[in-house]
Formats: sequence, structure tokens, C-alpha cells
Amino acid sequence: MNASMTTTESDIRRFTDFELAASMRAVNRRYGDVDALSDVSFEIEHNKIYGLLGRNGAGKTTIMQILTGQDLHTSGEVEVFGAAPFENSDVLANVCFVKESQTYPEDLRVKHVLTAASHLLPKWDHTFAEALLDDFQLPLGRKVKKLSRGMRSALGVIIGLASRAPLTLFDEPYLGLDAVARQLFYDRLLADYAEHPRTVVLSTHLIDEVANLLEHVIVVDHGRIALDEDADTLRSRAVVATGPLAAVDAFAASGTVLHRESLGSHARITVQAGVTDTERNRLREAGVELEPASLQELVIATTTQRRETTV
Repeated sequence: MNASMTTTESDIRRFTDFELAASMRAVNRRYGDVDALSDVSFEIEHNKIYGLLGRNGAGKTTIMQILTGQDLHTSGEVEVFGAAPFENSDVLANVCFVKESQTYPEDLRVKHVLTAASHLLPKWDHTFAEALLDDFQLPLGRKVKKLSRGMRSALGVIIGLASRAPLTLFDEPYLGLDAVARQLFYDRLLADYAEHPRTVVLSTHLIDEVANLLEHVIVVDHGRIALDEDADTLRSRAVVATGPLAAVDAFAASGTVLHRESLGSHARITVQAGVTDTERNRLREAGVELEPASLQELVIATTTQRRETTV
């Protein structure tokens, strides 16, 4: 969690009155001989849900740590609400960062952690936090050191949601939750976002689980931005075609093949191509089935294609 105890509502309005919630321009981060980030540039707008996607080790956590003032970039420009975030308590009071490896003082009880969060986060909603405690069945009086991994994850997502921070970042803190609890988190996030819009960044490799939440997708691959695009635009421009080899290959010629699987006399391809109703009917008659490409397929195909072209 990042915050300043002296920040007022007027300070929040002042810092969130900038055109962008956050941005990176030509950012590099080097650790010794290792380039963790290379020439990273992107913009994060207000009141959108972003997916920061990519494999483990791609650079997602490094980006989040820099945006939240927990790490300092080697070169380039970083702004959060119009100012550099590093050691800037006024800016960081508008930011809540919850990560999978979040640690808390072991002897504190859950209620003490939430009380501390309420003092550090100016937009904290106590009533919402209580409702979330009930939803996730998290006992207020239990010591943090006695919490299971799932309960620790629940504590993290409760803080992130109840913070209502203008910029809230989740670095896979929900991995310790089971599938039912993760879905509960997604449902509560979406419902509260509709009532209290803010900028949310979700870092995850569980892409299909969060696909319906995302409005914009940023894909990181080997420390570089591989994709930065509106989620609906990304979904609309690619389809998956499955059918007889010759018919599928003929369709593939009309676009850019992102992924291909041979299935004997049949093939399955993910292709960037527009499809008219007439062409859709013709393909159906030729035994080719079309379905929308999932966000996960598009991300995998994009990063795979990028590696093949840079080898």
C-alpha cells in the first residue's frame, strides 16, 4: 500500500485532474547486466480497467513497482497524475498497490491491518470493507501469521477494493484464492467500478478469467511492450477458423496468421482478418467453423509471433 496520511480530498482532485492517470516514455530498467525493461512506453487513462499481461518474468511487476514508487527506473520518463511517483507521498496517496507477495506485520490482527489501511488511504470505504470481509469470510480477530494463503490473498484484495484509490494496481494477489473466490473478486471489482469509476490495473497470466473485465490490454514480453490496444478492437480483428485444410488455407490468405495447428486433414488457425456475412456463409458451406478468438489466444499468438520475427 502507498499513501500519505495528510492528503485531503482536494489534494486528490488536484492530482487526478491530469489528462492521464499514468505514463511511461522510453523507460529502461537495468539490474546489473540484466535489462528488465527496454524502451517501455504506454499511457494509462483515467477510469478504465487495464490488463497488464505477459508471462512470469516478462517485466509486469517491475512496471508496477516503478509506477508505485517502489523502484526507480534507469532512464526514461515516468509520470503518475502528472508527477514523478518516486518518493512523492502526495502522488502515492492516490495509489494502492497490492501484490501476491504482500507482507504484513505478523503479530497484527486483520482488524489492525484494515485500520492502518483506512488511515493511509484517503478514499477508504469502511462499509465496503466490512461487506467484503463477510463475502470472503475473513475473521477480523485472527492474527496475520495464522492466515492461510487464501486468507492472505483475500486480505489483499479487500484492501485494494475498499481503498477506492484513483489508481489501483493488483499484481496477481488473487492467486491464492480458489476459483470461486477469484470469481467473487472479479464480480465485486466490476460492480464497485461501475459505481465508483477509477483506474484499475490487473496484472495476471489468468487471461481468460479476467478477459470480460478488461477495457485495454498491455502485453509485456521480455521487458518490451508487445501489444498496447483497446480490448474490444483487439477481439474484433481476429477469428479462429477450424475446418478442411484447403478451405482454411484459402481463408488464411486473406489475413495475417497468428497461430496455426494441423489436425490431420484439418487445420485450426487464429487469423487477423475481417469476415463479411457473405464470406462467413461461404466458409460454413465449405465446412469451416468460425469463432471469436479469445483474448488469451490473441496474447499468446502475438507474443509467439513477435519472438519468431525477432529471432
